[in-house]
Amino acid sequence: MQIAGHAAAVTGGASGLGAATARALAARGAKVAVFDIDQTHGPAVAEEIGGLFVRCDVADEASAEAAFAQAEAAHGAARILIGCAGIGPPQKIVGKDGPMPLDRFRKVIEVNLIGTFNMMRLAAAAMARLEPLADEERGVIVSTASVAAFDGQIGQPAYAASKGGIVALTLPAARELARSGIRVCTIAPGIFDTPLLASLPEDARRSLAASIPFPQRLGNPNEFAALAVHIVENGMLNGEVIRLDGAIRMAPR
Repeated sequence: MQIAGHAAAVTGGASGLGAATARALAARGAKVAVFDIDQTHGPAVAEEIGGLFVRCDVADEASAEAAFAQAEAAHGAARILIGCAGIGPPQKIVGKDGPMPLDRFRKVIEVNLIGTFNMMRLAAAAMARLEPLADEERGVIVSTASVAAFDGQIGQPAYAASKGGIVALTLPAARELARSGIRVCTIAPGIFDTPLLASLPEDARRSLAASIPFPQRLGNPNEFAALAVHIVENGMLNGEVIRLDGAIRMAPR
């Protein structure tokens, strides 16, 4: 799919991977809606790229519906959805203070997995009503998993489970939505230089970078954005989960 002129929505677009993707789509001529709960950085990113900021809690049905309605009123129905919203607080199943509170596990699943599905279902319903393009395509959905879906570490049970769910969702979604001309793929990034890692001490950042076989550095969000853009533009990419990780395989700890 050619990106120029089409409406796109990016969840988690206020920072990190989402902000880089919003910029990359806008640079290729997309009309970008930045979906996020961050009402400080989100509007700034949208203003920078000439897009639209929409406050959106991806795990909340009413919030997501209202966000898509606002974006559609401004740009038309989105043909592109890139889902980057997510959280990942670490906690062991059983720690020094006893078992992980169930609400902590539930929250991660709600934001990462249910939030991904919530946005996917709403975007796909709108895409299916659009006129097909020259190649019979109506839309593209790209979700964000993690290498933790495959190499989950101690302290990542909620995060790994949520991202594993996104991986498992990809193929059945692609198979179902194929009849509507909608492609579905997922990117599973490794260790990227996002705001979360920016708060770590420099020695910790160097240690993380050294664990990556090659290139031996943290991933750049622009590299994630470049892959997301390529997935949109390459019509044969469908139903696939792509690791973007420098060949890292995470150790147990």
